[in-house]
Amino acid sequence: MGDLVLGIETSCDDTSVALVDQNGQIAAIETVSQYEVHSEFGGVYPELASRAHLEAILPTIETVMAQAGAGRLELRAIGVTRGPGLMGSLLVGLSTAQALSMAWDLPCYGINHLRGHIRSVDLEEKRLTYPALVMLVSGGHTLLAYLQDQHSYELLGTTRDDSVGECYDKVARTLGLGMPGGPAIDRMAASGTARIKFPRPMIHSGYEFSFSGLKSSVARYVETHPEFVIDDVAASFVDACLDVLGAKLRRAIAQKRPASLAVVGGVAASRQLRAHMQQISEETGVSLCLPPQKWATDNAAMIALATWDYIAQNAPQELDPKPNLRLVDA
Repeated sequence: MGDLVLGIETSCDDTSVALVDQNGQIAAIETVSQYEVHSEFGGVYPELASRAHLEAILPTIETVMAQAGAGRLELRAIGVTRGPGLMGSLLVGLSTAQALSMAWDLPCYGINHLRGHIRSVDLEEKRLTYPALVMLVSGGHTLLAYLQDQHSYELLGTTRDDSVGECYDKVARTLGLGMPGGPAIDRMAASGTARIKFPRPMIHSGYEFSFSGLKSSVARYVETHPEFVIDDVAASFVDACLDVLGAKLRRAIAQKRPASLAVVGGVAASRQLRAHMQQISEETGVSLCLPPQKWATDNAAMIALATWDYIAQNAPQELDPKPNLRLVDA
């Protein structure tokens, strides 16, 4: 029985494949970006994304297996993103994984992409201690969850409209910064002054999030202030986002009293967000656990590591695509 899991991630616009052992050590990983495919559209075009996955997935698997010098005998199982994500993109990964599962006579697990992000914290080294609070901030999701242990997930709150990452991208588009929006906003914000008082939606209300109003407020400001300073708009927008995220976290820490705090997802690569989370950690005494920046965005290593959890729990091998899969769903 092999000691590696083959992970496949095709939930959105990156084709990623990885080989990972039970301790989160990465034997090989390869991620093919679709940036050039979608850049002219200012966002991900679903039909083009699935076509690009089709072209990239088998060569990427071959590359990863060759990099690790691995064959079927080195594999324990295959893990592939089942959802959430774009239907066409998910289907490419799932159908490829099922074909390999049949050809190699290996178990194949459909993995919850959100749980993969949570496991990204433990790639390369064990970081997370339980009980833990997890904030997931990405292009498609914003949520806050409490984990009593590695296998329990209590969803405290999620976004009612745009995710924080989606808001970053749309504000970047409003400012003419192109895609990906998050890094561009961060660069501009680093040089700006947070002098514009944008709203902090739902900052005093429980654990639910809403960023649509903030996005609209930025758009109105830009429209009504033609001489706006782009760095200051970016800095003020980021400041508003961090205030909201920080307020929810402090409230949850006071109620749940976790041993550690994990911040995961693509927005977790933001230097401003990392600095703000470090400040909260120092204020509250809760240990901060962040994935290395290279593992914050979508990748197959996190899917492979999550697969080991499914194996340990003898989870059902569900392989039907679920574009709207929730954190609490297997």
